[in-house]
Amino acid sequence: DEDRRLEVLRSLRVLDSPAEERFDRYTREVAALGVVPIALVSLVDADRQWFKSRHGTDVEQTPRDMSLCAHAILGDDVLQVEDTLADPRFADNPMVADGPRLRFYAGMPLTLADGSRVGTLCVADYRPRHLDDDQLAALRRVAAQVVDELQAAGS
Repeated sequence: DEDRRLEVLRSLRVLDSPAEERFDRYTREVAALGVVPIALVSLVDADRQWFKSRHGTDVEQTPRDMSLCAHAILGDDVLQVEDTLADPRFADNPMVADGPRLRFYAGMPLTLADGSRVGTLCVADYRPRHLDDDQLAALRRVAAQVVDELQAAGS
């Protein structure tokens, strides 16, 4: 239910808000755990993905049709794409084919208590890679902490 998901996302009142250390610490943590250059708290809005926290990039948002995270929110668990160029869903995506030429992506949906998936905690790299079971577990654990922060922000 996309309308409900967007309503819940907006009720959090975090879209277009300033950076906050309480979110930035999580992107730093997952970047270090996965040894990746990019980590984001990405919130998927109607026409864009907006980054509440970003590590390793200055990009604040992208159009939703360029969003790898928009694919990740469709599932319940981590979406790991070890080589985006080898995946037909992403090979033509401007984030892959043009700049910044992302080759790896892993995103854990940020699922709120009501079941709404409002975005992801994601990591990316410029080279193909694979997160092992421990790294995936850490991504899940930290994503749960981000969800707690989001729900605290919306209450």
